[in-house]
Amino acid sequence: MPASLLLLALFWSALPVAATTTVIELEIDGAIGVATADYISSGIDHAEDVGAELVIIKIDTPGGLMKPTREIVQRILAASVPVAAYVTPAGARADSAGTYILLSCHVAAMTPTSHLGAATPVPLMNAAPPSEDDGDGDGDGEQSGSAADRKVMNDAVSYIRSLAERHGRNADWAETAVTEAATLTATEALEQGVIEFIAADRDELLTQVDGFDVEIDGQSRPLSTSDVDIEAFEANWRIRLLTVISNPEIVLLLGLIGLYGLMYEGWNPGAIVPGVVGAICLLLAAYALQVLPVNYAGLALILVGVALMVAEAYAPSFGALGLGGIVAFVFGSVIMFDTGVPGFGISYVFVTGLGLVFAILLIWLIGFLLKLRRRGAVSGRESIVGATATAMEDFATTGKVWLEGEAWHARSQEPVTKDEELVVTRLDGLTLDVERAAAPTSPKHQ
Repeated sequence: MPASLLLLALFWSALPVAATTTVIELEIDGAIGVATADYISSGIDHAEDVGAELVIIKIDTPGGLMKPTREIVQRILAASVPVAAYVTPAGARADSAGTYILLSCHVAAMTPTSHLGAATPVPLMNAAPPSEDDGDGDGDGEQSGSAADRKVMNDAVSYIRSLAERHGRNADWAETAVTEAATLTATEALEQGVIEFIAADRDELLTQVDGFDVEIDGQSRPLSTSDVDIEAFEANWRIRLLTVISNPEIVLLLGLIGLYGLMYEGWNPGAIVPGVVGAICLLLAAYALQVLPVNYAGLALILVGVALMVAEAYAPSFGALGLGGIVAFVFGSVIMFDTGVPGFGISYVFVTGLGLVFAILLIWLIGFLLKLRRRGAVSGRESIVGATATAMEDFATTGKVWLEGEAWHARSQEPVTKDEELVVTRLDGLTLDVERAAAPTSPKHQ
């Protein structure tokens, strides 16, 4: 009996074990930037390493920067693993850059009540639309707008058409998404051949795409998603850090902390910590500005505002310099990030609140400086002469007095009793010349 059990165990172990099928899940939530491109690329790399059956990119984005979008599209097109774009949850959108990414994927799906489109390049949103005739009657068909605008428009049209045509989707509608900022609901997108599936959730999507043919490396192959393990790919610490510092409001705070940290180190040499923290924050802000759409006129205004607020501390103007600095700072902050790129604007409430904080600090600073002026010297020879000391013993000409927490040698022209208050009239080396604080008044004679 034991021998038969052993043979059965050996036979069972020799049977082939079914490999676990894995689906990697990625997510684009918010504006598309450099960190997004890094995250998507890392996720697809991971899917290829583990031999995943499918990569699902959940999308809910207002759009973003074109360069990171092109990097994401290029990585999807070069992937050896099928990639599905899924606009979710309900009410989500794949606007602008999100539309390009969706059209580049092997499978395009949406949740009911979601939408996509509005893929016009941002610099052209407020430009005049191209016309068929320039109005001179010669019928040459010259388009309105600058040559640069036409180049950007034509490039975007050809780019989005090529992505749609690659997977047999409606390229004509894709063109209108660029030229007319057209949008579609999930139902309309399915009817017009822009997407392949509408699914209420991920499980329904996996059921629908099971057996769906996709083209990878020029070869068609069916997807097998009936029994899969889902692995949500998480961004590493570097990508998370890049995501945080790419927020315009965080960039603004980092820049201010960096500037004031370095200035405080300059005011108090040897403090070390403010200088180190300031240098790190300033470098992080400088890096973030390289990957964000920035109007440098706004940045110049911010620097002018900070300079004026610092000048108020050195040359008090009873608020004139400081208030001018606050105004320059607020307007500069708004202008610097007012580029029109979706997801990369700055909150007016945040900027206004930051300006009010600076105003409060400025008022406190002015009050503190005025108090220091009234107070006079608090250290050195000027603070000692005229100060009040207390006699530590009885003495006729020389003895010891207590002043500012220290015992001093003192000289007096008249006898002094212990605990008597004395006024310092002169400092001679380490010896104080003192006299009584108040001479005794003689009684009045009737």
